[in-house]
Amino acid sequence: GHGIISVDGGSGRGGGAGVVGVQRGGAPGVEAPRHQQAPPGTGRGRAGYRFFSSNLGEIKRFRGDGAGVVLNVSSHDFLPIVQPHFRKWISLYGRTFLYWFGAQPNICLADVSMVRQVLSNRTGIYPKNLTNPHFVRLLGKGLVLTDGDEWKRHRKVVHPAFNMDKLKMMTMTISDCSRSMMSEWESELAAKGGLVEIELSRRFEELTADVISRTAFGSSYKEGKLVFLAQRELQFLAFSTFLTVQIPGFSYLPTMKNFKTWSLDKKVRGMLLDIIKTRHANKNVAWYGNDLLGLMLEACAPEHGESCPQLSMDEIIDECKTFFFAGHDTTSHLLTWTMFLLSTHPDWQEKLREEIAMECGDKVPAGDMLNKLKMVNMFLLETLRLYSPVSLIRRKVGTDIELGGSKLPEGALLTIPIATIHRDKEMWGEDADEFRPERFENGVTRAAKHPNALLSFSSGPRSCIGQNFAMIEAKAVIAMILQRFSFTLSPKYVHAPTDVITLRPKYGLPMILKSLKL
Repeated sequence: GHGIISVDGGSGRGGGAGVVGVQRGGAPGVEAPRHQQAPPGTGRGRAGYRFFSSNLGEIKRFRGDGAGVVLNVSSHDFLPIVQPHFRKWISLYGRTFLYWFGAQPNICLADVSMVRQVLSNRTGIYPKNLTNPHFVRLLGKGLVLTDGDEWKRHRKVVHPAFNMDKLKMMTMTISDCSRSMMSEWESELAAKGGLVEIELSRRFEELTADVISRTAFGSSYKEGKLVFLAQRELQFLAFSTFLTVQIPGFSYLPTMKNFKTWSLDKKVRGMLLDIIKTRHANKNVAWYGNDLLGLMLEACAPEHGESCPQLSMDEIIDECKTFFFAGHDTTSHLLTWTMFLLSTHPDWQEKLREEIAMECGDKVPAGDMLNKLKMVNMFLLETLRLYSPVSLIRRKVGTDIELGGSKLPEGALLTIPIATIHRDKEMWGEDADEFRPERFENGVTRAAKHPNALLSFSSGPRSCIGQNFAMIEAKAVIAMILQRFSFTLSPKYVHAPTDVITLRPKYGLPMILKSLKL
């Protein structure tokens, strides 16, 4: 059997990590010793394992209860919609507890000290979780999902694309794409007498897809649009499988969902392969171009010899998929939530506009100018805390291990609920649910009681390689918007943040824009 896994000492709100004890060979549902705390959603003293469904029924019920919730625009507490089960179970079992997902034990880690131990570990004992094949197809087995020597090989090839010189060049691309988007807004304003309602979340998706198309592939958004649209379909398909038990081999069965996934994946790979073949055909002597794809092809060129860290064609395609998804989706939602918060905090909108006017004037913000925008940076960090585009991350336990006084079995999943941690009042203070950019006045490491409490880009050696790129892009776009427009939230807006792998407004972000130039 799967044995008994039970938690000792973790009961009560804010309880400690407790001890997870594993008794090998026990049968599911057998009585545990009286002093042990039962896992969530089960009778006290029981192992909590139910064949196939396990705690899944409760998770679906909690999420179903939150599905129709609409928040006041001044409220940032979307946990009843996105992570209701973690809120409920943490109040009962403390920050570290066990729950079951089918036959797989899951340990919730909402204790920042334990999270740091996992994310800062360099030995490879907490590998990435690859149990959902739909998610792997979406993201590609590139830098984000590889481990060990594979990860080191991928990182060596990809890392040069994110040095500061390359990022400065990317800023020019970001500015060009942003200017193009804002010219469309100005045309709409001119046609409608100086006030116009624009749905911004879709516009930002198009903008960041345009930016990543140019910086990764050197192509315009129009050429990359089909890849972008197919990837978005794959994203929704992948999310639809998150609350289902992944049965080994099931992803190979000829179901409707699998057929759709295979078809979309084949389409994405075919389009990316065409882009790569065109680049090979048009290369200038031994130079493939200055974008991410060019740098990867250059690093993997046969003329570089055996010592060069090479990626296969499939691996290059996977890296392209990774960057197409990770490079545009999360940043577009960061821009969306930043604009939402600016519209609901007009005092901050004016403060940031004044800072941008002082540091940049009417010039396009770039390089050193962006580094001087301290309040813009604070505002973005607080947006990331309250509306982190990724609301949880997962790791796997690679071997039987003890963590923070808890014994964890090989194969168990570790779930780190970022959105919940970012609202922990013991970590962030009694005002944790409030929007207060000032908390980042002295930097990220001093904003909370623990220096690693902000987890939007993860932390440790596997933290997001593109975080500087994302922050530069967000700063540049927001600065350019504030130079040109004032804006208020449309009365049509419905505040219902929803999680489709990334956090987005369920009904979009309609905004009333007014030009400052007209």
